[in-house]
Amino acid sequence: MPNKFPLWKNITIILVIAFGFIYAAPNLYPPDPAIQLSGQSGAMQIDAAVLEKVEQSLDEAGIAHFDGEANGEALLIRLKDANMQLRAKEVIQAGMGGDYIVALNLAPTTPDWLRDLGGMPMKLGLDLSGGVHFLLEVDLDSALKTRLEGDIEEIKTALRDERIRYRSFELSQNQIIGQFRDEQEVERAKTLVRTQYRDLQPLSEQGQNPLSLVLKLSELATRELEDNAIKQNLTSLRNRVNELGVSEPLVSRQGKNRIVVELPGVQDTAEAKRIIGKTANLEFRLEAADRAGEIFEFRNPSGQGPDARLESKAVITGENVTDARASFDENGRPQVNITLDAKGGWQMGYATRDNIGRRLGVLFIEFKTKLEKSVDENGELVLTPVPFVEKNIISLATIQAQLGKQFRITGLEQRESSELALLLRAGALAAPMYIVEERTIGPSLGADNIDLGVKSVMVGMGLVLLFMLAVYRGFGVFANIALGMNLVLLVAFMSLLGATLTLPGIAGIVLTVGMAVDANVLIFSRIREELAAGGSIQGSISAGYDRAFVSILDANITTLIVALILFLIGSGPVQGFAVTLSIGILTSMFTSIVMTRGLVNLVIGGRKIKTLWI
Repeated sequence: MPNKFPLWKNITIILVIAFGFIYAAPNLYPPDPAIQLSGQSGAMQIDAAVLEKVEQSLDEAGIAHFDGEANGEALLIRLKDANMQLRAKEVIQAGMGGDYIVALNLAPTTPDWLRDLGGMPMKLGLDLSGGVHFLLEVDLDSALKTRLEGDIEEIKTALRDERIRYRSFELSQNQIIGQFRDEQEVERAKTLVRTQYRDLQPLSEQGQNPLSLVLKLSELATRELEDNAIKQNLTSLRNRVNELGVSEPLVSRQGKNRIVVELPGVQDTAEAKRIIGKTANLEFRLEAADRAGEIFEFRNPSGQGPDARLESKAVITGENVTDARASFDENGRPQVNITLDAKGGWQMGYATRDNIGRRLGVLFIEFKTKLEKSVDENGELVLTPVPFVEKNIISLATIQAQLGKQFRITGLEQRESSELALLLRAGALAAPMYIVEERTIGPSLGADNIDLGVKSVMVGMGLVLLFMLAVYRGFGVFANIALGMNLVLLVAFMSLLGATLTLPGIAGIVLTVGMAVDANVLIFSRIREELAAGGSIQGSISAGYDRAFVSILDANITTLIVALILFLIGSGPVQGFAVTLSIGILTSMFTSIVMTRGLVNLVIGGRKIKTLWI
């Protein structure tokens, strides 16, 4: 029978419509402003006592809140007024101290039944919803110190190989100072440094001890070291952000030693702050055979035993790690499986081969900040972040056999092992970083521009609806229903896929509306031509859809190819436009061709009609 779909096609259309409404529905539920609190370490417990203390602080400050909940790892408390978020954060920080991470958040209000089906609201870009802004400062002095400490060890080894005697070497004010027995040894050492260490410049100042050798890193090498440190930290941060799954983040350098991170639409800002701001590394050190080493505490003394003394020189560090994965051992305890690069594997094998029976310690190093309270001249409480370094042993085991490129470490809680594996996979930092500023950022293009963008979609769509009704009458109704469904499907797919909507993405929606109508114009015009040529009503409808399909397909495929190229070579707003346009092309093909024909078949198909309103 002409113009009749088989049952399976009608069922497919119904299922697609149901899919669209279900997965677009979460966007009707705006999130609540909230504050999230979590521990500086993943092992910290956030329980009912912590929640009670937070609620008490908010009550004393007169900040209305509701639905506070703590799950052991984090705490989320909703606020009744979005304008009180920053004030609430300051109050909680002052009351809880620097052991906790306090971050702004948006608590979802999507019904449970929708979330159980995987429905979530569409993500909005920085230009529409704002996001979280972090400003991090890279400690370049620490990078320089690390470089010079490594140079000292290499120079001492080279001097011993050349049988040049020295008394001592130390690092002072970013200068290497060596003491020798006589001036002849000093001159031999200078010659060696000039030949093998051209980045180091011997200094000669008036009144300098003739038995001293003072070395300083050249300005060119210093600038190169600082640039490389920033670049490596940028790479590591981008990898960490990718692990968080944030859409369209911004990670860029600012000035000499600062990095800006902007995360649009982040729900778990406390998790983002802990991962981005956390500077952690590992050092594998042998237990000191004498009292020349450093004493470190265990991270969990009750489970491991007394403090231990480790050698000052590390066998390998986190820089040698190429892969790290969290898992569980045969007893169900958390562990991190480590894979080293070629250099690290050789160093680990060399060190453990000659030290079987000795103990090897895994030193976990964290660069943290704590909040110090003070009162300014106006009598207001001021919280100042102060950086500090915390070093703890997480494992100390006896070497039973020579180790290679792959091994495992234990001694961490499950969440800590996952975080450590993430940080090591992202790459070691060349220098410590500290968060010096954290704030939420509003829509970068302004609320007025956003309102105008939304109005443009509504006005454009309204005019298109009127045009279709005026020109194509009854068939214009079918086209308008399909056009509305096209927008529903577009929102549903973007929500389900986690795509980010930006202001250029709204432009993509406007273009999609035009393209969807263009397909219907081609079909309806073809039906008119068939009717004018003397064809029957049912035959003209069937021929109109069939013969216009090829032209519609060609036009949409070429546009889709352009959208894919924009996505591959573009970034930021350009990618947002390309994603919206690509999804819109696919949904418009379905609604303009399949859905409108299904409506036409339902109303007209198989019936004897004398006049067609088109």
